[in-house]
Amino acid sequence: MIRIGGLLGRDDERRQLGLLLGNARNGRGGSLLITGEPGIGKTALLEAATAAAAGLSMLRLDGFESEMTLPFAGIQRLTIPLSEHLPALPERQRQAIEVASGVAEGPPPDRFLVGLGVLGLLAAAAAETPVVCAVDDAHLLDQESLDVMAFVARRLAVEPVAMLFAARHEEGVSTRMGGVPELALGGLDQESATALLSRSLAAPVDPASAAAIARATGGNPLALIDLAEGLSAQELGGLGLGTDPIPVGPRLEAHYVRRVRQTDTPVQQWVLLAAADTTGNVDFIGSAARTMGLGEDVVDQVETAGLVELRGTVRFRHPLVRSAVYNAASGADRRRAHRALAGAADRHGMVELEAWHSAKATLGTDVHVADRLEHTADLAARRGGFASRATILTRAAELTPPGRVKDSRLVGAAEAALVAGAAQIAHELLEMVDAESADRVDRGRMIVVRCELGMFQGAPAVLLPAAAELVRAADEFHGRDTEREQRTLLKAFEFCVNADRLMQGISRHDLGRRIEAASKLGGGPDATILAGLGSLMLEPYAEAVPRARAAFDAIVELPDHEMMHMASAIASLGTFLWDDTGRRAALARAAAAARGAGALAALDSLTWTTSLCELTGGTVRRAEEAIEQVREVRLAMGYDAENVINAALMAWTGSPRHVVLAIADGANSVGFGGVGASAIAAVALRDIAEGNYRDAYDRLKPLLQDLFLQVTPTYYNDFVEAAVRSGHAHEAQPYVDQLVSRAGVNGSLWCRGVAERCQALTSEDSAAEPHFVAAVQALERTDAEIDLARAHLLYGEWLRRMRRRREAGEQLQLAVQHFEHSGAQIFVPRARAELEAVGAKPVAHSGPGTPDLTTQELTIARLAAVGHTNPEIAANLFISVNTVDYHLRKVFQKLGISSRRQLADKLEAADR
Repeated sequence: MIRIGGLLGRDDERRQLGLLLGNARNGRGGSLLITGEPGIGKTALLEAATAAAAGLSMLRLDGFESEMTLPFAGIQRLTIPLSEHLPALPERQRQAIEVASGVAEGPPPDRFLVGLGVLGLLAAAAAETPVVCAVDDAHLLDQESLDVMAFVARRLAVEPVAMLFAARHEEGVSTRMGGVPELALGGLDQESATALLSRSLAAPVDPASAAAIARATGGNPLALIDLAEGLSAQELGGLGLGTDPIPVGPRLEAHYVRRVRQTDTPVQQWVLLAAADTTGNVDFIGSAARTMGLGEDVVDQVETAGLVELRGTVRFRHPLVRSAVYNAASGADRRRAHRALAGAADRHGMVELEAWHSAKATLGTDVHVADRLEHTADLAARRGGFASRATILTRAAELTPPGRVKDSRLVGAAEAALVAGAAQIAHELLEMVDAESADRVDRGRMIVVRCELGMFQGAPAVLLPAAAELVRAADEFHGRDTEREQRTLLKAFEFCVNADRLMQGISRHDLGRRIEAASKLGGGPDATILAGLGSLMLEPYAEAVPRARAAFDAIVELPDHEMMHMASAIASLGTFLWDDTGRRAALARAAAAARGAGALAALDSLTWTTSLCELTGGTVRRAEEAIEQVREVRLAMGYDAENVINAALMAWTGSPRHVVLAIADGANSVGFGGVGASAIAAVALRDIAEGNYRDAYDRLKPLLQDLFLQVTPTYYNDFVEAAVRSGHAHEAQPYVDQLVSRAGVNGSLWCRGVAERCQALTSEDSAAEPHFVAAVQALERTDAEIDLARAHLLYGEWLRRMRRRREAGEQLQLAVQHFEHSGAQIFVPRARAELEAVGAKPVAHSGPGTPDLTTQELTIARLAAVGHTNPEIAANLFISVNTVDYHLRKVFQKLGISSRRQLADKLEAADR
């Protein structure tokens, strides 16, 4: 048994914490979440660990139940001692922290952008002295602060920072802290528990009784200490050997209630005020106490009673004391305390606190208090506090008489809860609304939230008819809120793309008609974008292209905060126009905007979409880089990155066909028909790569028979090759004609190159070569490297059949190089076999030239090579400047270079 700083036992736990602090001293960041029941010793373990943290700078933060509805209240307190480092942060991060803390005006910041700023502050502070940030009662933090701190804890890497959290074992905390290592704290071992009880007693107790009590309390240290303080050794002896229950768990709270009730009435009233307070400010509580007629001397009596500690702020000896005091008070006494606190808040100009305490003091409904609460909820939203907004609006709705205003507040609370990621709460709030009597706009809003919930939860019963439901929502908005109507139909198109051919409740034609009609309701970018999407869905290709191009250009001209939510429209319109370069650039710009805003949910959607788009008109290598970025984003948000699966990419990178097809079936079963179709098409492409043309023909034909928007035409060229090579050449010609026609309209080099390649496949041998040459020439000027490699391959195969072996070898060498460089390894064996058939050996090629760089290192290297500074790279990738510097040093070492100029040259050569 080891005793350090009064702590008994906990040898393994202290060693684990010591290792974490030691790593921080040595420049390796880390974090740990300590969970357990009340009184189990979480705080004592934190204090013992931090007391031994010699040579480390300490930051201490406690959660308060009274602050749980104040957005970023914990972050505001945490950043006060770090404020000297604020000027060193990028402007956007500094502004996010200041707006979230309520000290500046500005656009509501995403909580992850606030998190990046806090990470920067901690890293800056740690540059002087390694930092330990200890957060006690983390379960009592406001949700925004908890999300921010969890983000920071997950992103610690090479910063000399250790973050320690102590929290009750609650599902909400574990979920929000996902990705942070957890230490579940149990009771003390028998020897330590008995020793603690004995040490806490003024007189010795019978060893058998002490052991019995230690067992009965489960080794809960606080229960043991309080029993020792509250009972004599004789009473404890009888308790240990008797049949009465030991006061632990709920009984421990009752034990505190008895202690409070043993004090004088003024003391009980003052302590109740402190329990109901949200500030911990002695002067503020004193102002409320005077309202209740409590004298100044009561404060001294409160401290003497040992229930609270007064050290500039009011601190209860344990959270159970606070909850015991508050919960044991009568409703009338609690309301009286809140009225006094509301009055004090009003006198001090604390608008949000006044509204909240007034709400707590209200019995029944009160429209005036509810109005003030709604204003407070609006203030929370301006600071990016959507979880707090949901809570405050819910309380405002409770104080509002039945009717339209109450319904609107409940729906608003559900919308805020959804933004905050609290899907179950959003669902429960919607259930409180009477949809039959609700205002039409509120009914429309409810439909939108339910559809978003279906996407969030992956519920097929919601996802498949979602587009139809969103049209119904748009109908509710019609004539009442044009902006909501148009935005809702943009969302309906997105759900249509996700469901693909599985969409239920509305035909694609009818959806297109409704979208087209909404485009005529007013001017502006939304109208232009809707007009383009309507044309894409309804009109012949030649007529649709001008409006689709106008829509794409309108998206590109949107401000960043709007463009970053347009992933589906960018991909759809860009693909429809066969604009590989424009599509890639627009997705990259939107992703950069999302990174800059800290909008990880939008970034997740954009990088996922990029991964899919790169498989048509791009490269497998960039698709893999994008999916790795999705994993990084989801890790930053606290999700399990192992669930990030792009089935189409799996087909390209060699996963067994049955696995890919099983994933496609699974995606279809939950309503993501687009994922399923793309996986099947990718398996067909792999069949082509491996010469299984009949299988490819059979897989692709059903996809072509049911034309789906912009997607199906990208399969035409694959079907042409499969049909020609499997004895169905007569079926290929209509699709060749379609591609030629489209290329003539859209002016796309990508489309022209693919069309020329297909013409070569369906031409007589004497007429094929000009088309092969034209295909190569067009595709050389695009980002579609895989299609270029396929053109070289087919041209080389044709030249071999024409017995032009030397020329065939040249084309096949180029095919191998482009396939390897683009990451399209599934085609390499076929190309190499053709090379061997003409008696040539493949030229050694190292691929992209950076095979030993990790995805993150390669991403950082590319950003550095084009001139981004380390702080800019850190902001883009949601990591610290220290982490960027660390990875760049590794990149320089691996590549054998010493400057960014050399890095740019190296990467440029690798990408050629």
